[in-house]
Amino acid sequence: MPLTAILDVDGTLVDTNYHHALAWHRALHAHGHPVQMWKVHRHIGMGGDQILPALIGEEAAAADGEAIREAEAEAYGELIGEVEPMEGARRLIEDLRADGNAVVLASSAKQEEVDHYLDLLEARGLVDDWTTSADVERTKPEPDLVNAALAKAASDDPAVMVGDSVWDVKAATAAGVPTLAVLTGGFSEAELREAGASQVVEAIGDLRVDRQSLGELAR
Repeated sequence: MPLTAILDVDGTLVDTNYHHALAWHRALHAHGHPVQMWKVHRHIGMGGDQILPALIGEEAAAADGEAIREAEAEAYGELIGEVEPMEGARRLIEDLRADGNAVVLASSAKQEEVDHYLDLLEARGLVDDWTTSADVERTKPEPDLVNAALAKAASDDPAVMVGDSVWDVKAATAAGVPTLAVLTGGFSEAELREAGASQVVEAIGDLRVDRQSLGELAR
């Protein structure tokens, strides 16, 4: 049975999580918020509207959030050229499309970042559609991004989410979509399952030999 595969991008298809952690770490320190790197990493996968209140509190985020987000964007811009695709990412997309499935890339990144990833994966003419920050009001763990991806798929086929963070899993669960999680985001299997992941594999390339598992999870 055909399905709609909603594929997270950062940390799932492209190896960006640690670059983002470093960028947020630098931006926070530059504006007087010395949050340690490990704590920043634990929140990667949240969007900019969610991560700052979680790290420094609502009051500080309201006061300094805009400046910190601008600094993070600048810091990440200096690192994005080092980002590489996850091994097997594009081949998985090719396989999913060859199997007759719809594929939507789900990202709440800025348009220019998503454009970079699409070029990196050579995926523009391959996937059905993709999302950017312009498509959501609230980022993960809110379900807006997953719902936006479903709307872009415009399909009645059952859907499944593939993501790398507990925030992906929580967003998909809130949208009523099951998740297959990968370990490339730095979260443990136990954490991902506790968040609600139906299945966990090591990396995106593993799905190329077990795509049937996606169909079994989709609903």
